[in-house]
Amino acid sequence: MPNVLPPYGQDMSDTFDLVVVANRLPVWADSGSDGDIMWSRSPGGLVSSLEPALRGVDAVWVGWSGRYAPDPYASDDYGVELDPLPDGLGPCALREVEITREEIEGYYEGFCNTTIWPLYHDAIASPAYHRHLWDPYVEVNRRFAERISELAAHGATVWVHDYQLQLVPRFLRDRRPDLRIGFFLHIPFPPVELFTQLPWRKEIVEGLLGADLIGFHTPSGAANFLSLTQRLLDLDPDETGLTLGDATRPEGHRRVRVGAFPISIDTAEYDAIARTAEVQDEAAAIRDKLGNPKFVLLGVDRLDYTKGIDVRLKAFTELLADGRIKPGEAVFVQIATPSRENVEDYQRLRDEIELMIGRAIGDHGLIGAPPIQYLHQPMDRESLVAFYVAADVMLVTPYRDGMNLVAKEYAASRHDNGGALVLSEFAGAAVELTDSFLVNPYDADGVKQAILDAMHAEPAELHRRMTAMRSLLFAHDVDRWARSFLDSLGDIATQR
Repeated sequence: MPNVLPPYGQDMSDTFDLVVVANRLPVWADSGSDGDIMWSRSPGGLVSSLEPALRGVDAVWVGWSGRYAPDPYASDDYGVELDPLPDGLGPCALREVEITREEIEGYYEGFCNTTIWPLYHDAIASPAYHRHLWDPYVEVNRRFAERISELAAHGATVWVHDYQLQLVPRFLRDRRPDLRIGFFLHIPFPPVELFTQLPWRKEIVEGLLGADLIGFHTPSGAANFLSLTQRLLDLDPDETGLTLGDATRPEGHRRVRVGAFPISIDTAEYDAIARTAEVQDEAAAIRDKLGNPKFVLLGVDRLDYTKGIDVRLKAFTELLADGRIKPGEAVFVQIATPSRENVEDYQRLRDEIELMIGRAIGDHGLIGAPPIQYLHQPMDRESLVAFYVAADVMLVTPYRDGMNLVAKEYAASRHDNGGALVLSEFAGAAVELTDSFLVNPYDADGVKQAILDAMHAEPAELHRRMTAMRSLLFAHDVDRWARSFLDSLGDIATQR
């Protein structure tokens, strides 16, 4: 099966036994200066997490490519077709879902990013509840379900991913009750008190209940969802799921399992990259360029208001002002990958972060030795691993995060069993990485003390902590995550 994306409207008779579904395809279309499409790896952690699980598997990935479908209501688009995707891109066969520019503005930039994202992250920013954003969300989810229905073989396994597609399981089950359907949420799931703000709360819960298996990062996320089924739908869940009436089944009911499946990384691959001579040399060069300070502190995030970049900047700056970190003793490097730059909240965040950094440099910098280095740019994996190797202290301080794979990447890259991880207790990773220096990001003094504790811990203590975290990551890598979810989904199908 060649990896060719068919033009819009082309009928494809191919079907697959495994269908992976996400908002984005693993490859992304960017327009060059000459207007030609250039293909690159999609940003974000989902592709990195799923690629290892799809190697050597006969599967299809369904999603959006980043290019806009012709708008049937725009005269300029009439009769326009997009070129097929070139061969050999992505980890498996790829099929596209058609989405217009106007739909992206309502479905993705609107409902996904200004409603669901802030609501599911503890309403750190105020969610927007507008029907003109909800309607395209429904329409695009329905279109995804239709595309999946065309591509899935009889009795196929369909694995739907993340908050952009929460209605797909229900739409798909209505069309194809023969399928085994799994859904995994890659961001936190909020408590009942927050979720019930959503005007379309029942529709979301009913959409998710179309799946046979619903996975979350943490037990608390699964518990929150089960509580909602009782509160909103008057169902009677137990600790592992619930039973629904289903007229399409001979037995007249269907079991929906709900559980925690903490996502991970390809631990061995990060370890191997960190051991290469090229990365070791680059790590040494990074420290040299920073002036070989005693301590290098590091933050790596998408530029997002949930990540707590301001938390660590404020803590580090106050430690300088308090004299508890001496000028020239430590350098804090913040790498912030550009994200959602056309969304107002993100534009405002970038301005605030850059203002904080400028003030800190002006107040505490030395000639030739600024205390903070800021990189607002994407970075390839090898370059990131070099920074992980170079950093004495990794700062991961989100206000709320589904998992946070950066914390795991840092530990996996420390084959020397050195370094220290300061980790927010509100990141999903905190459930597993209990040997990090756990902090409450809302406690400014606590964050400052955790930074100092990490900087000045005895080498033997750091070695013990990092050894324990790395041992856990090697035992629970991304392959185990994917296998555990798909095996559980298969077990449910066997029990039908």
